[in-house]
Amino acid sequence: MLENAALTEKIEAIRAEIKEKADSLDTSKLVYEARKSFMDPKTGKISALMKEMKNVPKESKAEYGKAVNELKAWALEHFEDLDKKMKEKEAKLRYESEKIDVTMPAKIRKPGNLHPVTQMRETLIDIFAGMGFEIFEGSEIENDYYNFTALNTPADHPARDMQDTFYLSPEYLLRTQTSAGQIHVMENQKPPIKILSPGKVFRSDDDATHSPMFSQMEGLVVDKNINLCDLKGALDLFVQKIYGEGTKTRLRPSYFPFTEPSVEVDCSCFECGGKGCSLCKGTGWIEVLGGGVVNKKVLENCGIDSNEYSGFAFGIGIERITMLKYGINNIKLLFESDLDVLNQINHYE
Repeated sequence: MLENAALTEKIEAIRAEIKEKADSLDTSKLVYEARKSFMDPKTGKISALMKEMKNVPKESKAEYGKAVNELKAWALEHFEDLDKKMKEKEAKLRYESEKIDVTMPAKIRKPGNLHPVTQMRETLIDIFAGMGFEIFEGSEIENDYYNFTALNTPADHPARDMQDTFYLSPEYLLRTQTSAGQIHVMENQKPPIKILSPGKVFRSDDDATHSPMFSQMEGLVVDKNINLCDLKGALDLFVQKIYGEGTKTRLRPSYFPFTEPSVEVDCSCFECGGKGCSLCKGTGWIEVLGGGVVNKKVLENCGIDSNEYSGFAFGIGIERITMLKYGINNIKLLFESDLDVLNQINHYE
């Protein structure tokens, strides 16, 4: 049977060993390992003392158990305090090693550039400004009249549905098209009119080629004797400026409430020259925009004599034109500032 004095001596020896060992611990990992060697439930030296309880005389068990528990509590507090200090020391050293002198010049300096959509927007403005178009920027919040009614959109048209349009109230909404701008212009300006209206538009649509928010550019010309040939001539020049000389357009019949006749506009594939490839899906043509001759009802809604004047209008999705030009297959890449995408644009530029 072990004497109480001998066991007490063991307790004091362990306490002294912990204090001595603490002087050589200089990382939190070593603190953890030391703590485990003393306090592990199975192999720790303090835990081993508790196993000696069976050898302690019955009348001394309470006193001995109290002494071991006091040692355990002291050791736990000692190691926790030591671990905290080590981690603070390591964090300070890590911060020092990771410190960056922001005043130092960069090792590599890459030139900055405008966002690809901004680049395309400015390119389009330059092209049409060269044809005599003036810029009009309308409001992103419109009322139902300017966004739908004045553009000859029937009350039961699917575009008015809640699942397609972001309504702010029964009367106001986030514009679904920059076409609303042409109504404001025609109400306040007499023909001849030649305007380009760029801006953000909003539709409840989201997939690889559509976004709830995107950029559109509306073109409008109103004058005497304007017809579909004038539209095709302007768009021929547009696609040649964007996709290269020799690019052609073709018009396919379509339907828009605010134009009659209405057309979808394709351009010959600039990748294969119209021979057929994966980009044009073997057809030799790529759809780029929609347009048509301004519906007489739209002119009359704005107080313009449709017997004296006519016009054409077109709407360009700037992201779509950008994606085609730079070979981007997912519209979301244009909103994520992905460096691979931006480097690709810079490479093309």
